[in-house]
Amino acid sequence: MNLCPGERTIHQTFGGPSHLTCPIIGGLIHSMTSIAIQTRSLRIRRGSNIVIDRLDLEVPRGAIVGLLGPSGSGKTTLMRAIVGVQVVKSGTVSVMGQPAGAASLRHRVGYMTQLASIYEDLSVRQNLRYFARIQGAPKSDVDRVIDRTDLGGQADQLARTLSGGQANRVSLAAAMLGSPDVLVLDEPTVGLDPVLRSDLWNIFRRLADEGSTLLVSSHVMDEATLCDRLLLMREGAVIADTTPSELLETTGAATAEDAFLRIITSDSAGARRILTSTSKAAPGKGRTRGAQ
Repeated sequence: MNLCPGERTIHQTFGGPSHLTCPIIGGLIHSMTSIAIQTRSLRIRRGSNIVIDRLDLEVPRGAIVGLLGPSGSGKTTLMRAIVGVQVVKSGTVSVMGQPAGAASLRHRVGYMTQLASIYEDLSVRQNLRYFARIQGAPKSDVDRVIDRTDLGGQADQLARTLSGGQANRVSLAAAMLGSPDVLVLDEPTVGLDPVLRSDLWNIFRRLADEGSTLLVSSHVMDEATLCDRLLLMREGAVIADTTPSELLETTGAATAEDAFLRIITSDSAGARRILTSTSKAAPGKGRTRGAQ
């Protein structure tokens, strides 16, 4: 069995025959047209601390990719770099083949921050009209995103009277204006009850099925099973890149939370590991690759 170093470590750690292919030696090669987001040797420093260290990863088009990891692992910093609002020390970040933050990406990337970014003294519709005007989206788009996020009943309600779940949906609707190719969603379900989280994930799935690429960060490990691909970050590096089913199979865990704990514990005990999947992607989806 020929294994690359990162794959060999995972194989030795968790045991059993390996069906993982080294991303360098035996990985599938995809054209750039299948890649929505790519980083190469990305390094980000905050003060004297290195937050992201020489990060290489690829996110396929038309998929929901979960970005999971403990607080302080670099998830939000990575997302800020992808949307072009984070100072990068070295390396590159590209989105849809263009440098992150390029003017050409203005209408192709939607960003939803952790906190609802809406004006409390405006109604839902007024908020969305304002953001549509800033983004240059057509007025008709406001009604479209209101419908897609099930906000019809709250369209003329002041934002300050909305529930947490409704406010999150307004932020998502704002990110959807202009029908962007890529949606970067930073912990969109934080603080929501299971029913509201399920409602949002149903929207995410519909968007992906229609061809959008979604990068979704989360602390809620059971949400991992709703993603097409998973990236687990720790201390500024991707230590696992796989699918939900292969994550459970490879670690022998019963739940995603247990699987992540096993990988993190293993990572703390020795050299940095990379768990990489070679599963064939669904039609229209590429292969995600993570490395450090």
